Amino acid sequence: MANVREYPRNKEGSSIGKIVIDRDLCIAAVSCIAVAESTFQLDDESKVVVIDPNTADDATLTAAAESCPTKAILLFDKAGMQVCPK
Repeated sequence: MANVREYPRNKEGSSIGKIVIDRDLCIAAVSCIAVAESTFQLDDESKVVVIDPNTADDATLTAAAESCPTKAILLFDKAGMQVCPK
């Protein structure tokens, strides 16, 4: 994972502490955007970026990460343990 972007999350009541995007794995399938359009969008390189890590609830973020066919979206809890994908 050389080309990654990390997005800290501080949404009250959330157990997810960080969203990580592996840009090398992203193929612009846009399934994550279909699930959580208030959180994700494509940039000018057709790679997903997080526009607001705090808008979606944990279940929506998890569904978005699980929808990624290449597992380019990783979710970590507040202790730094990866929770998705498992």
